[in-house]
Amino acid sequence: MERIQPPKYGKLITVLSIDGGGIRGIIPGVLLEYLESQLQELDGKDARLADYFDVISGTSTGGLITAMLTAPNKDNRPLYAANGIVPFYLEHSAKIFPQSSGFFGSIIGSVQDAIGPKYDGKYLHNLINGLLGTARLHETLTNIVIPTFDIKKLQPTLFSSFMAPTVTVLDAHLSDICIATSAAPTYLPSHYFTNQDKSGKTEEFNLIDGGVTANNPDDTLQGDLASVDIATKKNLNNLVEVGKKLLKKPVSRINLATGLNEPIKNAVSNEEELKRFAKLLSEERKLRLANAKAAA
Repeated sequence: MERIQPPKYGKLITVLSIDGGGIRGIIPGVLLEYLESQLQELDGKDARLADYFDVISGTSTGGLITAMLTAPNKDNRPLYAANGIVPFYLEHSAKIFPQSSGFFGSIIGSVQDAIGPKYDGKYLHNLINGLLGTARLHETLTNIVIPTFDIKKLQPTLFSSFMAPTVTVLDAHLSDICIATSAAPTYLPSHYFTNQDKSGKTEEFNLIDGGVTANNPDDTLQGDLASVDIATKKNLNNLVEVGKKLLKKPVSRINLATGLNEPIKNAVSNEEELKRFAKLLSEERKLRLANAKAAA
């Protein structure tokens, strides 16, 4: 499919924001798979989310999903279809967050918590490096924004496709950006790397999870389901079920007074709303393509 045309040829600006939360990335994975399946029903099996959104943004594990959906493969198409996200988490989560077992396992875990990050991050780093290779921020198939936090400068660092052409030092490897935004304090080590701008000047980055400055945690999960790292087979499968059940629930919105999600009166299900949204995205894409062709 053709790359998304700019908003000037359409009526909307389309933005996809993906929450963080470690293994809870399975939940948006379920929802995104459903949305993409609806787009494929309308526009063919090759439709991908990156074809429809002007900006895709994610924090922490949401940043990793953002890169998976927008990084180019050898055919210059998205590295992952949305239906690959949940299998990715089911395959790799237990290796990223290996579970201690038994009495001595809990003691070792407590000691690790006291002296440094709970996990060494080696498996995650190797996985992301292998997945994203040498691809850089400017190469994504649509615009992305991934937040991180620099623990040396004590300020946020935003990796944005919009800034990369002018602030070229931010045009870092996607692998470094994803490792950095996933470095949740107490769970995974901070990520240090350097990058050069177009003049050859080198800048250092000492980064941790973007959720320190930009996050939208789910306040409805309890017990193991609320955990970032309990990557047992049972809990991972339960998170898949949470995502599937969420599709059937009525659409809700944040109550600004309480900060809680509340169902909208007489709302349709999230599943029905995603169907409607897919139709809207498809119509917007077709309008842009037609207007761009007419203007050529």
